[in-house]
Amino acid sequence: MVTTTPEGRRRLRRMAKLCEGYGYRVQKSVFEITCTDAELLTLLDAATRIIEASDDSVRVYRLPSNGFATVHRLGVAEPAPHQDPLIL
Repeated sequence: MVTTTPEGRRRLRRMAKLCEGYGYRVQKSVFEITCTDAELLTLLDAATRIIEASDDSVRVYRLPSNGFATVHRLGVAEPAPHQDPLIL
């Protein structure tokens, strides 16, 4: 799971586009992502090129491989299809 809080609209859009390339947006700045260790390194490298470290925040929460299967949802939240191919 990745959360982002870029200060500028341009950086927010760029971070959203980056994260959506790896997973699903579940809230404005929260993304559920499944990726390999190599993909995570690529994602983090790209994120460091987008954000301003003195102003922005990116948090990565590593979950166990079945972590998304155990998420409790309330209200209209739909589960993201993490097992399906990601097509952009």
